[in-house]
Amino acid sequence: MSSNSFGKLLTVTTFGESHGPAIGCVVDGCPPGLALAPEDFRHDLDRRATGKTRHTSARREADEIEILSGVYEGVTTGTPIGLLIRNTDARSKDYGRIAEQFRPGHADYTYWQKYGIRDPRGGGRSSARETTMRVAAGVIARKWLAGRHGIRIQGWLSQLGEVAPAGFDLSAVEDNPFFWPHAAQVPELEAYMDALRKSGDSVGARVDVIAEGVPPGWGEPVYGKLDGELAAALMSINAVKGVEIGDGFASVAQTGSVHRDEMAPEGFLSNHAGGVLGGISSGQAVRCSVAFKPTSSLRLPVDGLDIHGNVVEVVTTGRHDPCVGIRAIPICEAMVALVLMDQALRHRAQCGDVGEMSPRIPAEAPAKKR
Repeated sequence: MSSNSFGKLLTVTTFGESHGPAIGCVVDGCPPGLALAPEDFRHDLDRRATGKTRHTSARREADEIEILSGVYEGVTTGTPIGLLIRNTDARSKDYGRIAEQFRPGHADYTYWQKYGIRDPRGGGRSSARETTMRVAAGVIARKWLAGRHGIRIQGWLSQLGEVAPAGFDLSAVEDNPFFWPHAAQVPELEAYMDALRKSGDSVGARVDVIAEGVPPGWGEPVYGKLDGELAAALMSINAVKGVEIGDGFASVAQTGSVHRDEMAPEGFLSNHAGGVLGGISSGQAVRCSVAFKPTSSLRLPVDGLDIHGNVVEVVTTGRHDPCVGIRAIPICEAMVALVLMDQALRHRAQCGDVGEMSPRIPAEAPAKKR
C-alpha cells in the first residue's frame, strides 16, 4: 500500500504534484445530505494560498475547486466526492539546475532511494502544494462537524522563530497575515520577516489548534486513540517535526497534583491533558501544538551531492516561504477536522446506541468556581 490515503470511515486520498497539471483528492464516507458548493471552499483555500503577502511564496495559484462527483443538486449523495484544482502558475524551469542534485534538508535523497526516480519540479509530491487538497477535504469535515455537533476549530501562530505573542486575543487571528493572536505585535513580525527574507534565510514556527464542542467518548482505548491519530495526522504535514497534545512536553516538569485535571459538578478545573483521557475525548477542548522546521529551500549556497555522488554547490531558486508555518494554520485545522469527523463516524457506528451517560461534566467550570 502506497499510503496516499488516511482515515477509516471518512477516507481521504490525495493525488498530484507541485508542477503537474492538477492536484486533487477523493473524500469517501461523507454522509449524504450535506450542502456543498464550490464557494464553500473559497475561504479556507484563500487562507492557505501563497502570493497573498510578501511574507509567503510569490507563487499565485487560482485554486479554483472543481467538484467532480459525490454532489447532486447541491448536496452530498454519500458516494465518493472527487475534488480537483488545476495548477496554473507552475515554473518548472526554476528547478532545472537541481534535477540531478540532492538539496540538503529536502526529500530529494530519500525519494531517490525509495522510488529510484523523483520529480524535481517544486519537490513534486513532497511539495506543500499537496496540502491544498487536505484543506479542501477539511472544509467538508469542518462543515459536517459544525452542523452536526456545533464543533468549532481555530488555529493560530503561537511562535515565529524566537518571537512569542505578547498578548492573546483569538479575535485578532483572522485580521492579520500571520494568524497572530496579538494585533499590536504585527509590525514587529513584519520587520522580523523582512529582515529574514533579505538575509535569504528561513525560520521555524509553532502552530496551536483548539477544537471546542467535541463531545466525550470519541476515540479508542488502545489502537486508534484520538490523541494518537491527531498526532499522526499532524505529523504527516510537510515540515512538521513535533506534535504536542495538551501540555505536551511541559508535562515533564509538572507534578501529578498539578497535571491531573480536577473534576467538579460545575466542570473541569483545568485542561492539561488537552481534552483526551485514555485515548478518548473528555468533552473538554481538544488542544494540539505543532512544530514546523525552517524550510531548507534557500538561495544561500550549501554543499550537497549530485546523483553521481559528486560534491556540488546547491542554490535553490524559485519561490519559497521564509517560514512555512505562516500558511500552515488552515492545514493543521483541516487535519484536526478530518480526524474528528472520522472518529465521530466510528463512534456512531460502534457506540451510537450508548447515548449520553450521566453525569456529564461541563468542559470548563465557571471562573468563580475555579
